[in-house]
Amino acid sequence: MAGLSSRSAVAIHALAMLAHRRGGSLTSAEIADSLDSNPVLVRRILGRLRDAHLVRSTEGRGGGWSLAGDPRDITLYDAYAAVEGGQIFSRHTHPPSGACEVGRNIGDLLDAEFQNAERALEQRLGRTTIAGLLQQILPADNEVKDH
Repeated sequence: MAGLSSRSAVAIHALAMLAHRRGGSLTSAEIADSLDSNPVLVRRILGRLRDAHLVRSTEGRGGGWSLAGDPRDITLYDAYAAVEGGQIFSRHTHPPSGACEVGRNIGDLLDAEFQNAERALEQRLGRTTIAGLLQQILPADNEVKDH
């Protein structure tokens, strides 16, 4: 089964790191190290987050990326919407046969189901903030260290 791209996961990871920095900045290379990823990919994702006004960048020595707002106000859906384009679900690539009873009627029904699923995704991701996610991450990390 095909899934969404990893852009959302990268964006959320980067936002959580920046929130953990508490007002400081990180370079794309530092974020890429945590992701075990390529800084170019991270810069592309951060650029989309900047376009959505979720992060800001400072150029030059001592520059980097920082949150543009309070992590309590940034949701996982904000990150998702900033980096994922278009609809998650789509109809058949070619219209089904109008001569078939199923083919004639399935399109509108699928559209409604797909729209409901996308609204559910938006609502679910909209309930979790970057700050809330970070609160879950840090205690989990401390538990691992304690064992």
